[in-house]
Amino acid sequence: MTSGPTRHPGFVLETTAFTPGGRFADAQLFNGMGYSGGNLSPALSWRGAPPGTKSYALMMHDPDAPTGSGWWHWVVYDIPAEVAALPAGAGAADGSKLPAGAKHGVTDFGTAGYGGAAPPKGHGVHHYDFRLFALGVPKIDPPPGATAAMIGFMVNANALAVAYIQATYGS
Repeated sequence: MTSGPTRHPGFVLETTAFTPGGRFADAQLFNGMGYSGGNLSPALSWRGAPPGTKSYALMMHDPDAPTGSGWWHWVVYDIPAEVAALPAGAGAADGSKLPAGAKHGVTDFGTAGYGGAAPPKGHGVHHYDFRLFALGVPKIDPPPGATAAMIGFMVNANALAVAYIQATYGS
C-alpha cells in the first residue's frame, strides 16, 4: 500500500469559514437528512503549490460516516493551475461559481456539487477532510458519472502534493 501524495512545504489550504479542526457553521450543513443548514461550500484559498502544478482537485470526505467507506461530500477537479481560490458557494450544483474549466464530481448524495455536513444524530463528532491536490496534468478526464472513488484514484495517480484542512460537526 502506498501513502499517496505528500505535503509540500509551503503548500497551504486555508478558509475563513471555520478554524482548522473547528466546528462547521450552520451555513456549511446539509439541507436535508434531518438538517436545515445552508449547504454552502466554504470559501477556500491556497498558495505554495509545487513546481510543475498544472491543475488542482479538491475532495471533501467524512471518514467517520457509518458506511464502511466514509462519505464523499464534495469533489471538484480540473481546476486550472492559475486559480488560487474557490469562493463561498462554489459548490453550487450547477457549477456556475466554479472557475472556467473546473468540474464537479458526483458525491455520495448521488449528485454533483457540495453536500454539507449531515452526520447521523447522536453518532458523535465527524471529521470533514478537505484535501487539495496539486496535479501534474492539466485535466484528469474521468468518464461521465464517475464515482468519487474513481476520481480519487485518478487524482492520486497524478498528484504532486496535497494540502489539507479539517472541520468537525456532530455531537
